[in-house]
Amino acid sequence: MKISIIGAGFVGATTAYRLVERKMCHELILLDKDADMAKGKALDLMQAAPSLQSDVMICGTGDYQMIENSDIIIISAGFPRVEGMSRDDLLYKNAEVVKAIVPNIVKYAPKSILICVTNPLDAMTYLVHKLSGFDSKKVIGMAGLLDTERFRAFIAEKLQVSASQVQTIVLGTHGAPMVPIINHTFVAGRPLVEILPPKDIDDLVQRTINAGAEIISYLKTGSAYFAPAGAIFEMTQAIVRNQRKILPASGYLCGQYGFNDIYLGVPLKLNKDGISEIIEINLTKDEQLRLEKAAEHVKKMIAIL
Repeated sequence: MKISIIGAGFVGATTAYRLVERKMCHELILLDKDADMAKGKALDLMQAAPSLQSDVMICGTGDYQMIENSDIIIISAGFPRVEGMSRDDLLYKNAEVVKAIVPNIVKYAPKSILICVTNPLDAMTYLVHKLSGFDSKKVIGMAGLLDTERFRAFIAEKLQVSASQVQTIVLGTHGAPMVPIINHTFVAGRPLVEILPPKDIDDLVQRTINAGAEIISYLKTGSAYFAPAGAIFEMTQAIVRNQRKILPASGYLCGQYGFNDIYLGVPLKLNKDGISEIIEINLTKDEQLRLEKAAEHVKKMIAIL
């Protein structure tokens, strides 16, 4: 298994550490337009590998030929958000970044599975799919899992329980129109609506929607990277280990949930081939309406592209 990460910033480098730590591949390529930064971080990671009991071969580079024959490519390159900026504000800048990357993937790794992390997530994943011409089951966007884990963390903090006992899912788009599915949220088997009053649940939902901005407000010049890297790792592991695991992520819809020709956050079953199945769950009327609003938001950005 060969995995390449395009974009050696905080998200890419933290993801690389997780992959090396858990021995998720034989060879790992860390690529960035700033080749020296990629080389420096790869060298640092290589020196950390012995303490991790890991024998993963690690290379930092700015040369796309090094990604040749990659099995999985993680696209984390792009301009990050700063304070006062929404993910949508990155549409034009990051579209140019993606347009520079994808032809090189097609040239050197045409059989790879792509995980897109660049914001605005759903629109960028759609762009990667269209530019690459890859089968949609091999192009996946990472966002729903990140938002779901944030929601789980906030619920666990509120109730003072282990996050492992919180089961929930966040659908829609990675941004303000995201849709936490309260109808499918449980704590140790108990519905969340039986544990917390509506006002508290609404507060948790709003904090989840604003989770990235909350972090940016503290960091000032950067954005989240530990939680995104954790979500990328879990998706990658599901593919590498052929786990057939159902995770919320951005997939290409062809009639599911009533949508066509759009990338949107829904439950996806991931295996060694990428997306093996798009899972449709029962939604309340309100949840379906909110999902439609999320879809309209993504469609507007796709139309601009």
